[in-house]
Amino acid sequence: MDEQAPRFDAAGLGRWTEPTRFEVTRERIVSYAEATNDPIPAHRAGDVAPPVFAIVPVFQSLLEPALEVVPLEVIGRVLHGEQDFRFHRPIRPGDVLVARGTMRGYEGLPNGTRANVYLETRTESGELVNEQNVTFFVRGFDADERVGELAPEHRFPDELRGTEPAAEVTQHVDDDQTFRYSPAAGDPMPIHLDEEVARAAGLPGIIAHGLCTMAFTSWAVLTEVAGSDVRRLRRLAVRFARPVLPGQDITTRIWKSDVDDGATRYAYETTVDDDVVVKDGLAVVAEGSEG
Repeated sequence: MDEQAPRFDAAGLGRWTEPTRFEVTRERIVSYAEATNDPIPAHRAGDVAPPVFAIVPVFQSLLEPALEVVPLEVIGRVLHGEQDFRFHRPIRPGDVLVARGTMRGYEGLPNGTRANVYLETRTESGELVNEQNVTFFVRGFDADERVGELAPEHRFPDELRGTEPAAEVTQHVDDDQTFRYSPAAGDPMPIHLDEEVARAAGLPGIIAHGLCTMAFTSWAVLTEVAGSDVRRLRRLAVRFARPVLPGQDITTRIWKSDVDDGATRYAYETTVDDDVVVKDGLAVVAEGSEG
């Protein structure tokens, strides 16, 4: 690599952001459920948060760790490539959550560089609520090295190809979905709200937030294979393959993969017509319990 070219700064790996504090209200949970067309009664009532709501308390900490490592000259090329949640317990109204993040590693590739940001959310007393591995992809910039720890894998098992899925769900993304999701999630990115900005970025127009699409897939998984019980969800991971446009229908197909230690692993993917928009989906669902 040219010594004058921008370089990733490996010294920034492992450097934690300052903790941010987030108070969870019933109203905020209801707003998120409504903004993602979530039909699960406990979510709609605000009794417990939908799983992807976990992104809301960490949103301020999401990109900040990248600024410690990724050169400012290429920050504008950063895409959200993958999202991986590990749930220790659901988020409930009244929770006061503390979030922080750090970048753990990166790998240069011929078409760009992928980088792993790790985020954790705890209660004020220190109870771990969830962990997240976020893979950012820096388009067209090869860091020319692999340093540190990348996010865990969650590839779709090849042996499931050609077999019948355990469930299939088709959902409609509303024309105004992004305008409802943006305030509910606290995500003001203009490519989801402004047609001209989106087209200037090389997109066909306004696109749905990737995490909104992931939220759709999460309630598809919960309603079809988890008894609509978010307490049973242990892990949810996806790779974003293509943008979803408002007004489109998405279809999520879910396959049972294997069972281990009282939990079932499901592989899934989501399509618009013949195009895969969410790939390498993984949901780990614990056995049902009373109470």
